Amino acid sequence: MIFKDKTVIVTGGSEGVGAAVARLFADAGANLMLVARTKKNLDAVAEELRDRSRVETFAMDVADADSCADLFKKTNFEFGRIDVLVNNAGFHQRGPVDAVSPADLGRMIDVNLKAPIMLARIAIPFLREAGGGAIINVGSLAGRTPVPKSATYAASKAGLRSFTYSLADELNDQNIKVALVSPGPIDTGFIMSDIGRVSDLTFSQPISTAEEVAQAVLDLCSNNQTEQSMPRISGVLTTLTYLMPWLGRSVRPMLERRGARVKRELKRKARQQEQESNE
Repeated sequence: MIFKDKTVIVTGGSEGVGAAVARLFADAGANLMLVARTKKNLDAVAEELRDRSRVETFAMDVADADSCADLFKKTNFEFGRIDVLVNNAGFHQRGPVDAVSPADLGRMIDVNLKAPIMLARIAIPFLREAGGGAIINVGSLAGRTPVPKSATYAASKAGLRSFTYSLADELNDQNIKVALVSPGPIDTGFIMSDIGRVSDLTFSQPISTAEEVAQAVLDLCSNNQTEQSMPRISGVLTTLTYLMPWLGRSVRPMLERRGARVKRELKRKARQQEQESNE
């Protein structure tokens, strides 16, 4: 897909993967509507990109249905067309199910699953009107295999993965590409700022950068893949552990030991950087 003068909506666009996605689309000449809850953070990214692209912002809660409808009305008014929706906004409250509040459990489902479904539904008529386009969902390796102490998050991403594949089949003959990127740990504040509560299992997998995930999002708009796991070997591993639960249980202790070593090293580096910044 050629992105010049196309219009892209990016949720969770104020930081991390969302901001990296926005930068790549801006470099490709796309118009951008950046979405997040905090207007100040959105405006900072928008100002960075306005010398490369037309950029607007919309501060909202993606779990609110009325706001989702207003988002598309404003985007269409500002740019006259909508070509790509990137569902990147996410929420994760880590811990055993009985240690997380019911409100936060519900919030994970609302942000990670309900919101992308609502946004995709609203996007479809606009994409048809534009002659086609793409809906790219940002999932997780957690949606491909059980992850203890992230059960609801994993469930929300598994649901998003199932929705993606189903919608891709529904829209297969309408020139609307629907796809999913499923990364493992990403070097952003989403997990690095909460590293103590991130499962050891998570850090058993190689860490991707926000830029690598963003590039996968752009690539999925045009290639023939419905899903890209990151890294690919982790996609193979999660498939095997899902199909053969006994295998997952048998290798989990080894993976958790590896992840614990990675976490200790990351914590050590964080402490060192903090000390250096205070000197």
